[in-house]
Amino acid sequence: MAALRTLTAVVVGGLFLAGSAHAAGKAPKHLKKDAAQADAARYTDAGPEPLLDKVFDAIEQNKLDLALQQTDLLIKAYPNFRLAHLVRGDLLMARSRPLKAFGDAGAQATATGEKVADLRDEAVARLKAYRTKPQANYVPRYLLQMHPEQKHAVVVDTQKSRLYLYQNDKGTPRFVADYYITQGKLGAEKFREGDKKTPIGVYHVTGNLPRQKLTDFYGSGAFPINYPNEWDKRQGRNGHGIWLHGTPSDTFSRPPKASDGCVVLANQDLDALSKNLEVGLTPVIISNNIEWLSLDDWQNERTSLLKMIEEWRQDWESRDIDKYARHYSHKFSADGQGYAAWVDQKRKVNAGKSWIKVGTGNVSMFRNPGKEEYVVVTFEQDYRSSNLSNLMKKRQYWIKEAGRWKIIHEGSA
Repeated sequence: MAALRTLTAVVVGGLFLAGSAHAAGKAPKHLKKDAAQADAARYTDAGPEPLLDKVFDAIEQNKLDLALQQTDLLIKAYPNFRLAHLVRGDLLMARSRPLKAFGDAGAQATATGEKVADLRDEAVARLKAYRTKPQANYVPRYLLQMHPEQKHAVVVDTQKSRLYLYQNDKGTPRFVADYYITQGKLGAEKFREGDKKTPIGVYHVTGNLPRQKLTDFYGSGAFPINYPNEWDKRQGRNGHGIWLHGTPSDTFSRPPKASDGCVVLANQDLDALSKNLEVGLTPVIISNNIEWLSLDDWQNERTSLLKMIEEWRQDWESRDIDKYARHYSHKFSADGQGYAAWVDQKRKVNAGKSWIKVGTGNVSMFRNPGKEEYVVVTFEQDYRSSNLSNLMKKRQYWIKEAGRWKIIHEGSA
């Protein structure tokens, strides 16, 4: 029993605490799954987390044989799952002697010790995310509006090593599934080429690279995203080649921090996710820590921003350049012109028009999850005037300036 209590404590120290409760074969009260956690059946239990959770449930209850049985089932389902093999080795060793550390059997060499630490981090990430599912009536703040053609959206939480897939249910984001992910070796908030960090921001899928065009390192495929986006470029960020991709054929999953900046999924998870990714449409929002809103608060924020866009549209139609220009930041620039020169040009252009009509269709709005407060707005613009008409897909970046949302960049999407 002493050996098993040691194992329970060292595997995921912050999640499972050894003590009298374990000795009595009971989990501490704070570890008992509440109603929201117990309702995990509402979610898609794709992946090893449900079985892994059962393994550690058995460990918490000091049921060594049951834990070993569940681990064997886990390995049968996921033969290349290194974490499961390590846990099995510890469970077997705990029968003969007390364990001093997680992965005690192979933690002597420095290189091996580092790998064991990676697997421990993976165990913590997987179980913590599984046991703290978001509430069903809460959504990521960033998914303000998907237009009808955007059937799904992806939101990544780098701190939890988790990717969440949402479906567009008549404008409301509905949870579909979540998956364990790997981020950059040096964490998030990418700034420059080669810094081995994952970017934070609002992006879109820009390509679909099948397995046949890639080396085995990328697994079953890859989906590039548009990093750096226009906002990143304004902030001086650079780099390229940020993808969602899979793992080598002999690897089930990688540690939480192991990529050069990409978001990496197990191949089976990428295969499931890829069915819902559409080039040029699917947003990929990467956050350090997801902010969740109740549906009521989400609706209020969404309504407020839609009103802002409608005011911009109406003021453009009014041909009152001062009213129209108030929607633009003084840091705005377009076609090499600063704000003042741009306003002067618009004033001259509008003077030659007797009327303007502007339509905005298929509007999408996604809020930046980082420290920088901006919203990415994309829509189909139908512009008509007394002497010009055109259709285009436009993308704008709105920032908070002196308490008011204003456009800092706009251009073709």
